[in-house]
Amino acid sequence: MRKLGWAAALTLTLLGTAAQAKTTVIYAGHVITDPDKPALGTSTITVTDDRITSVSAGRTPAPADAEIVDLGDKTLLPGLIDLHVHLTGDPGGDYRSEAVDPDEWGVVVGVKNAGITLRAGFTTVREAGSAQYTAFSLRRGTAAGFVEGPRIVAAGPALSIIGGHGDVTGFREDVHGVLDQGYTCTGAVECAEKVRKASRAGADVIKITATGGVLSQQGRGLDGHFTSPELQSIADTAHSLGLKVMAHAHGARGIESAAAAGIDSIEHGTFADDAALRAMKAKGSYLVPTLMAFEGVRERLGKGIYTPTVEEKVRMTMGSVGKAVTRAKELGVPVAFGTDAGVFEHGRNAGEFALLVKAGLTPREALASATTVAAKVLSMESEIGRIAPGMSADMIAVSGDPLADVTTLEKVDWVMVRGRIAD
Repeated sequence: MRKLGWAAALTLTLLGTAAQAKTTVIYAGHVITDPDKPALGTSTITVTDDRITSVSAGRTPAPADAEIVDLGDKTLLPGLIDLHVHLTGDPGGDYRSEAVDPDEWGVVVGVKNAGITLRAGFTTVREAGSAQYTAFSLRRGTAAGFVEGPRIVAAGPALSIIGGHGDVTGFREDVHGVLDQGYTCTGAVECAEKVRKASRAGADVIKITATGGVLSQQGRGLDGHFTSPELQSIADTAHSLGLKVMAHAHGARGIESAAAAGIDSIEHGTFADDAALRAMKAKGSYLVPTLMAFEGVRERLGKGIYTPTVEEKVRMTMGSVGKAVTRAKELGVPVAFGTDAGVFEHGRNAGEFALLVKAGLTPREALASATTVAAKVLSMESEIGRIAPGMSADMIAVSGDPLADVTTLEKVDWVMVRGRIAD
C-alpha cells in the first residue's frame, strides 16, 4: 500500500506539472525561420513553456488557455546573437577605475546592460571578458529569470601574457600584484594550467588576448603576444575540456599563429592579410570583426577620454577597419556577428549589420552571421538561431524586411527569450 501511495503521488505530481505548462500563440504577418530560407507569409507560432512547438501557415485557432500575441504585419525572426560583448562595463571609463571599483559594481552595471541588450533584440550573447565571477553571476541570474537579459555564454577573465593586452598595466608593481586576477601565463605548461583554472571557475569559453590591444595601456603595438607552443597548448587544453577558444587578435602574424594553433574564432581581425585568412580557412576559424567597436572609439577620439598611448593605437587601426571582412568573404572564411559592446553604448549592437553590409556581406549573410552562423560558433545550432519546433523560444519582431534593409534591425518592437516576453 505504501508503494502504491508513492506511485499515485508521483503520477499526480507529473500530471500537475503537465497541466501547468504555459502555451503562447504568436501571430505574425511575415516570418523568417532561417536566413537561408524564403520568408513565410502570415503564420502561427506556438510556444510551450520555453520551446517552440509548431510553426503553421495562416492564423490557426489558439487553445482556450493560451496567451495570444498578435504582431499584426510585423516580421518575426530568430533572436539575434552577439558573440562579443562586455556587459559588465560601459564605454569611456578611466582605466584606473579597475583599482577603485569593486567587482560587485560590475554585476550592477551588468544588470543594467543585460536588460538594454535584450530589448535591442539580442537573446544570446557571448561575454568576452570580465572580472572573475561577475559575468558568471549574470549568467545565472538571466537563466533563472531573476534578471531580465539574454542567455549568456561567459568567458570570465582573459588569458594574456605578462604586461600584454588583458593584463593590468599602467600601475606600480605593488598595485599590479593586488589587481592581478591570476590569468597571465608564460610557457606551454603554465598556459595549460590557466585554461584549466578558467574551466574550474566556470568559463563556458576560453578568451585569450593573442595580440596587443587598442584600448589597453599596453603600448607595445598590436602584433602577436603568445608563442606558437603557448597557443597550441591553450587550444589543445581547452578542446580536451570541451571548450572553444576565442582570441582577441589585431596583427596579421598573431592572427595567423592563433589560427594555425586551432583557435576557434578570431575577434577583431583588423589587419588580417591573405596568409592569416588562409590559415583561418584551413583550420575552420571564424572571423568576428566587431566593427561597431571602432565606431564607438572613433566617436571618442580627441575628447580627452583616451590616454595618448591609446589614441596612438586607435589611429593605427582606423584605415584598415572592415577590409578583413571583405577579403574573408572572398576567401571563404566564415564571418560571425560580434560587436564589442561596452566599447560603445550597449543597445546599439544592431548597428553592426549595416557595417557588415558596407564591408561586402549581403543583408541575408549579415542576418545569418547573427543567427545560424553565430549559433554554430557556440555549438548551439540545435538550440538557437532558427525558428523551428524544438528550438528555444528566442524570437524578435521588427517592422519591415531585414532581408532587404538591415537597418530595420536597429529598432526592435518585441522580444521573447526562453519563452519569456521581455518587458
